[in-house]
Amino acid sequence: MTPGLVTFLIIFAIVLFSVIIWACTRYRKCPSDKIMVIYGKVGRNKDGTSRSAYCIHGGAKFIWPIFQAVEYLDLTPISISVDLTNALSRQNIRIDVPSRFTVGISTDPGIMQNAAERLLGLRLQEIQELSKDIIFGQLRLIIATMDIEEINTDRDKFLEAVSRNVETELKKIGLRLINVNVTDISDESGYIAALGREAAAKAINDAKKSVAEQDRDGAIGEANAHMDQRIKVARADAIAIQGENDSKVDISLSNAKLREKEAEALKIAITAEKIQAAKALEESYAAEKAAEEARRAKEQATLEANVIVQAEIEKRRLELAAEAEAEQIRRRAQGEADAIFSKMQAEARGMQEMLTKQAEGFTSIVNAAGGNASEAVRLMVADKLEELMKIQVEAIKNIKIDKVTVWDGGNGENGKTSTANFLSGMMKAVPPLEELFAQAGMQLPDYLGKKKEEAAPAEQSPTDPSSAK
Repeated sequence: MTPGLVTFLIIFAIVLFSVIIWACTRYRKCPSDKIMVIYGKVGRNKDGTSRSAYCIHGGAKFIWPIFQAVEYLDLTPISISVDLTNALSRQNIRIDVPSRFTVGISTDPGIMQNAAERLLGLRLQEIQELSKDIIFGQLRLIIATMDIEEINTDRDKFLEAVSRNVETELKKIGLRLINVNVTDISDESGYIAALGREAAAKAINDAKKSVAEQDRDGAIGEANAHMDQRIKVARADAIAIQGENDSKVDISLSNAKLREKEAEALKIAITAEKIQAAKALEESYAAEKAAEEARRAKEQATLEANVIVQAEIEKRRLELAAEAEAEQIRRRAQGEADAIFSKMQAEARGMQEMLTKQAEGFTSIVNAAGGNASEAVRLMVADKLEELMKIQVEAIKNIKIDKVTVWDGGNGENGKTSTANFLSGMMKAVPPLEELFAQAGMQLPDYLGKKKEEAAPAEQSPTDPSSAK
């Protein structure tokens, strides 16, 4: 091997070793308590936008020189003292809530990305101040929505609300809430202290009540023990006395049973005698009863036979009489109906015959008038004129006037005196023939005369008053 080749191999080996050393120095491993943030040219997001940083927790990554750089975020928990004062509650009471929060950078992929974008390069003090501002705001917001009683007594509810709201806001900068510890709650008006004193007084009263109840239960128990003792002693004495009385009762019952047996034997003997006598009487009574029953049955049968037969005969007689009477009524009604029908039929035939004859007479009158119906009516009216005049005269014939006294001054109208006007008025009370015809819807024939024109009233000289009787 020539010296030149050896030199080349040595140089190549040194260069290769240097490249390996350099590559090893660019391969970075991420510790478990840190987050490795690679920034620079780290690729693109799923939506095509440029990626600002690439976060790794618990792994290793090769860092390209010139194009990429790397920094670390510490996962060590950060303790933040938050002494909130004068926070306004829902009851408008200001309270102090000293508390301590423990936060840390989250290892969730999305929240790690928020931490890389907002916390990378900040010092611990700056992260604490940023977190404290967020916690202060959320604490005041939560306290403003709760009563002091809820905050003071239901700490779990208060801490749950604080954790939920604070952690939601901390995630926006890449942090997560690890622990919340509220040391004490106080207010400037002493309301919480008063609640504490009230609770203490209630606890003391409950304790005193419990002691009194225990004392009472002890006294009651002692009294119950004495009562049980006295009851049991009295019960034992009563049992002894009852035993003695039972013995006396047994003796009395034995004597009573003896007397009862003797009386029962006597009663059985007397009863047997009376039973035999009663049986003898019963048998005699039964025989007499049977004879009476037989006689009564015979008489009842005879009576029923006579009555029933007589009733049947009378019933049949009445039925036959009713049937006969009904038949007579039917025949009489049929005869009357036939008679009425014959009478009505005869009257109808007579009426028909009369109307027929009248029609024939009217036809003859019309023919006699030359077929002129008006002339025929005039002929009929002329024929009845005498009767009409008679009826008109009869209207005033029966008027009885005992006395009429007229005082006439002679100064009547139309040249007539009052007396003349009175008599004329009486005559006008009778309907004239012309008005009579007009009321009947007819016109008086011309041959009976035309209505005279009223003449002008003549002047007359007044006459002396006269009397008419």
